[in-house]
Amino acid sequence: MWVVRLTDKQLEVLRALLRSEEHLGPALKGSIEALDLARWDELPEAELPWEEIETVARRQGISEADVIWDISGKSKAA
Repeated sequence: MWVVRLTDKQLEVLRALLRSEEHLGPALKGSIEALDLARWDELPEAELPWEEIETVARRQGISEADVIWDISGKSKAA
């Protein structure tokens, strides 16, 4: 597996080059899909309030994962 970082312009040119091919096999079709999804890999890392999570977990006698699960299931009222 290769890992490369491309600028937005390079990504655009590579997509155009692949799409210009008349006959795309499964590997090239997969490459186009991978390029379309590549931007999701560049999202910033999520940050959680770990001190609060640890406190809640300790207070309720549950794991940090359970606290995160509870937090992720809550939606703010409009």
